[in-house]
Amino acid sequence: MSIRVLVVDDHAVVRSGLRRVLDAEADIETVGEASNAERAVFEAMEHRPDVVLMDVTMPGQTGIDALPSLLQSVPDTRVLMLSMQDDPGYVRAAFEAGASGYVLKEAADSEVVAAVRAVASGEQYVHPSLGARLVAAEAEERRRAEADPLSDREREVLRLLALGHTNQEIASMLYISVRTAETHRAHIMQKLRLSSRAELVRHALEEGLLEVPADEAP
Repeated sequence: MSIRVLVVDDHAVVRSGLRRVLDAEADIETVGEASNAERAVFEAMEHRPDVVLMDVTMPGQTGIDALPSLLQSVPDTRVLMLSMQDDPGYVRAAFEAGASGYVLKEAADSEVVAAVRAVASGEQYVHPSLGARLVAAEAEERRRAEADPLSDREREVLRLLALGHTNQEIASMLYISVRTAETHRAHIMQKLRLSSRAELVRHALEEGLLEVPADEAP
């Protein structure tokens, strides 16, 4: 039984090339095409493909943005993202949105075919070099999080708290609700394992958060 594939790309020549590559395989059949993410949903509902081979970057809605609605419409379909972007961030975003694989447009025809077969069989696929870069990027993020567990917004709230501002004042200054300001404060105290305002101020001083930036100095 053939693997049924829907090809989604805004360039007709790319779709034609992919169809030629896929249809040359005895176990793969291209059942449809779409030129944008919105049309891909309709084509997928009509053809019920096993795999959607979809470009990441397209006019209008991107392939990654379209993933949730596509998978909701055809939950049994697997999506293999096709992209020129080799940034690990794109790979992570694609998998978080529900993709089963990520292959580069510059990949050899044989790799595209192998990727289609892999995701059709229930596996996840990413080129080894891209996978290695993704693992390295995640390791670096973990290292940074361990060194500084606070987000940028939490660091700003910490600075304002150390300067003596109340939750109400911080909420007004950052255009957030008082409850959100209180939540940020609780998270800061928990992440830094602080138990008093004095400890909070001391930490802010040690981190240089109370220093006036050079471009703001009088």
